[in-house]
Order: sequence, then C-alpha cells, then structure tokens
Amino acid sequence: MHYNNILVEENEAIATVTIDRPNKLNALNRETIQELHDAFKALESKKEVKVIILTGSGEKAFVAGADISEFADFSEKEGGKLAAKGQKLLFDFVENLSKPVVAAVNGFALGGGLELAMACHFRIASDNARMGLPEVSLGVIPGYGGTQRLPQLIGKGRAMELIMTAGMIDAGNALSYGLVNHVVSLENLLPFCEDLAGKIAKNSPVAISHAIKAVNTGFKNTDGYSAEIKAFGQCFGTADFKEGTTAFLNKRKAKFPGK
Repeated sequence: MHYNNILVEENEAIATVTIDRPNKLNALNRETIQELHDAFKALESKKEVKVIILTGSGEKAFVAGADISEFADFSEKEGGKLAAKGQKLLFDFVENLSKPVVAAVNGFALGGGLELAMACHFRIASDNARMGLPEVSLGVIPGYGGTQRLPQLIGKGRAMELIMTAGMIDAGNALSYGLVNHVVSLENLLPFCEDLAGKIAKNSPVAISHAIKAVNTGFKNTDGYSAEIKAFGQCFGTADFKEGTTAFLNKRKAKFPGK
C-alpha cells in the first residue's frame, strides 16, 4: 500500500511505522491520521506481525502537534466533529489494537503528538525528547484524549499543571512522572525498542491481546476485574495456552501458533 505521509517497514515479527513529514516536524494532518489508521489496520490483520513500533522521521520530532492550518477557521460543530473523528479513527483505535504498539518518542511530542504517544501501549523516549500539551495557549483544549490519558498516566495534579501551563517537560521528568518507561540515547532509541519488541514477540499473541483488552477495561469506569476473569478463562480455550503449558512442562521453548 502506498502512503504519502508515513513509511511502513516489516522485519519478521516487528513492524515499524514512521510518520514522515519532516518539513512539518511530522505534524498530524487529516491525511496522515487516515494513513496511520489504514496502516495499523493492515498490520493488525497480518498474523506474522506481533509488535508495532511507532516513531517520527528525523531527529527533531516524534510529532510536533496537529496541523493547525487545517482547522484554524473551524466552527464549534466542525471542531467537535474533528475531535470525534480523530479519536475514533486513530487514537482510540491504537489504544484498543490487539497488537502492542510501542511509541519511540524522538524529539518533540507536543499536542496531538503526545496524545498519539499516550494512545500507544507504552512509550520509550530519546534523551532529547520534549513533551507537552500546549493547546490552551491557542485557546483550545487537548481534543484527542489528552485530558483523559495524561491524568491516568501521571496523576491528576501533574496533568492539570502540564495542561494549564501549556508547558513542556524533558525526558527525565517524563520518566520520573511515569509518562515513559525508559529513556535512551537518540541513536539507541530504535534498537532498544526493537529489542523490547523482540522479547514481546516471543510470547503468546492471543494472551497479549486479551491482556491489552483487560487492562484498558479497567480505565473505562467499568469492572476491570470481571473483564480479567473472563479473558483469563478464554485463554484456556486457545491453542496458545495448550502450547505454552505443554512447552513449560516439557522444559522447552514455546512456539505459539497465535490462535
């Protein structure tokens, strides 16, 4: 599939999606959001792909925000539709993808860029990364899930401060806040993510998809424990469970069929 704004590379069980608009610091426009949706949907359907890494091209930015020129003259109704469509098409879609998505945050992740990183299942940052939600400085609020996911990740007080000041935090603070899992040098960012993805890819893809769903359920004002119990039971009916337990008992490495 041909894309104008992103690059997709597959290397055995790991796929890397790169937002490729370096002249715009990889800012998200509507076409890029649609292309990302299409790419994630296509990769989810590929059995051989177990983990997806998402990053930005160049050394300056993961995604420096949304393309403001596209919506500067929008009405209230148009603004609401923009947020609703974007959340459904990309941000919620990524969060609920059955395959783990790791954000490799290189450089700036601002506004929609940080919201996209937060929609991923976890984040690894380069030491030059800078993150923030500057929307209130433009007279608007984060509209792609930022007011919801940021407090979940770093707590209400810190999220309120970051949103209200429209400020940025560096990679060190992001790590101490729990916004990212690891901080590495820029040159080691993708190799580190690939190594981590390789470890994930060795495990049961069916179990991982159930785990993603169960964890997400607990953050949606619903009964996460019941979701966990249901998913746990469902795992017992899978070929992956049979293979995993048989391999363990026979003291060999499991070869999960992914079903």
